[in-house]
Order: sequence, then C-alpha cells, then structure tokens
Amino acid sequence: MRRESTIETAGGMVEGMSRRQFLQVISGGAIGGALGACGAPQQPSNVAGASRRPIRAICFDLFTLFDPRSVNEVAATIVGDESATFCETWRTKQFGYAFLRASAGQYADFKKVTFDSLAFAERTHKLSLAQTDRDKLVTAYSRLVPWPDTASTLQRFKDAGLKLAPLANYAPGMLSSLLEHARLDTFFDARISTDAARTFKPDPKAYALGPSVLGLPREEIAFAAFGGWDAAGAAWFGFPTFWVNRLGVQAEELGRGPDATGPTLVELAAWIERWA
Repeated sequence: MRRESTIETAGGMVEGMSRRQFLQVISGGAIGGALGACGAPQQPSNVAGASRRPIRAICFDLFTLFDPRSVNEVAATIVGDESATFCETWRTKQFGYAFLRASAGQYADFKKVTFDSLAFAERTHKLSLAQTDRDKLVTAYSRLVPWPDTASTLQRFKDAGLKLAPLANYAPGMLSSLLEHARLDTFFDARISTDAARTFKPDPKAYALGPSVLGLPREEIAFAAFGGWDAAGAAWFGFPTFWVNRLGVQAEELGRGPDATGPTLVELAAWIERWA
C-alpha cells in the first residue's frame, strides 16, 4: 500500500534548485522512493510582496534527527514503573528552567539545566538516586537513537549541495558526543550550540547564530523544528520554517506558525524541493 505524504503549507514558492535537479539528487534510496509515492502536492500560495531567496542551508533542532524518547528507556531501567511520569516531570522542568534562565539573563549551560531539573524530578517523585544513576540519565541525552529516516535524508541534502548544521540548546560537549556516538557528525558543516550566545532558543540571539556561523542570510536558511514553540521562534526570527511534527502534537497558539509542517524528514525534503 502506497504511503501518502502530507505537507501543510502556509508560505510561498521561492527561487532555488529546479525540480528536475532536486529529484535527480534524491531519486536514490529510501527517501527517493518515499517522495515518489507522494500524492499531488498542494500548491503553496505566494505571499504578497515577498521577495524570496533560494534555500542554501538547513538548521535542525536535534529532536528532528533523534528520538528524545530514548531517554525514557534508560529511565525505565533505573526508576522502574514510575519512569514515564518521572521523565515527564524532568523534561517539563528542564525546558522550563532553560526558558526562565534565558528570559532572566541567568544563563547556565544545558548540561547543568538538565542536572538541576533531574534533581527537581527526583525530589518530586520522592526518589533517592545514586550519583552514577544520575550521570547515566543525563548521559542518555547524548546517546539518543536517530529516527529511521535521518541518515538517508541527511545524505540526500548533502548530495544536493546544502549546508547542514544542528542549531541546538545542547551544551557543546553534549552536542558533539551525540553526533559522534550516532556517527552522524560528518554530515554537518557546523555544530551550532546556543551556548555560544549564552542563551537558549527561542531567544532571537540563539537563532542568529545560524546566519553568523553559516555565513548566509536568514532568508536562505531553512529551519527544521521539532517543537511547535521552536517553529514559532524560528519563524519570528525570519527563517523559512518547517515543523517536523514527529509525534503529531497540537499546534501552539502563538500567532505565528511554520511555513509548512509534516511528520518526517521526507516531507521536509519535498517542501524544500517545492521552493524551486
């Protein structure tokens, strides 16, 4: 049974690689087959008065490439039956602390934020973990499992001549460890940690690292977001934005959304191709 890819668009077409050129690049492998199975694409509407530029690079939120639920599997071996609610508390406080520190100008890197939020979750759930177990849980964020379409899609983007970089809240050491452990580090032209700006997404200073490091204007860098809040932040900043809604969650009510959305990197590739 053929799989129908769904791409919801809210933007316009821009100049860039021709359809034939892009399809020649991605025709091989799994992603090529998936794109070939796409139904008739919806035509994005042009934005009045907009001057569009070709997409020359893609910045990725890490969770578009890696399944964050890998952490839950490690937690299950340590916390047991309470691991699901424990991880929910931990993850909620982890991002809450990052946002609070960024907005208050009280920066600490993401590794400290992750340890601090873990301590909160431990107290909340009345647990007393050994330090070795705490270390194992935090290290799990640098041992995430890539999504099945990650490596093949990154290869197609590289073959198409696009610059690629994660743009992540991870501390630099966590980011390098994750990419190298998964053997995905060679796909990227840069590793962008928001630590360089001493802040976290969705602070505009965090997104501004993309154009600065890649040497391209923001209009020529697509941003692939995992979270709806990140999609809004990237769009506010001015990136052409695609929301890779892996888990099928509801869109945020922030008055600004992504230019398009889809469930996998296959739809991201099709969207970039359609900017031609």
